Amino acid sequence: MAEKLKITLVKSTIGVIPKHVKTVKALGLGKLNSFVEQKDNPAIRGMIKGVSYLVKVEEI
Repeated sequence: MAEKLKITLVKSTIGVIPKHVKTVKALGLGKLNSFVEQKDNPAIRGMIKGVSYLVKVEEI
């Protein structure tokens, strides 16, 4: 497992179910093409799995 993950929002949250919008905000993402670096742990991986169609993930 990588130590950190770079998570980028690549699709808009307009029209997405509210639970997924909250998950994207909890990851620290706001605007389209914004990115955040998070520690790689099971909780973050689970959040990414739920909104995988909205984000792009790179291991750092």
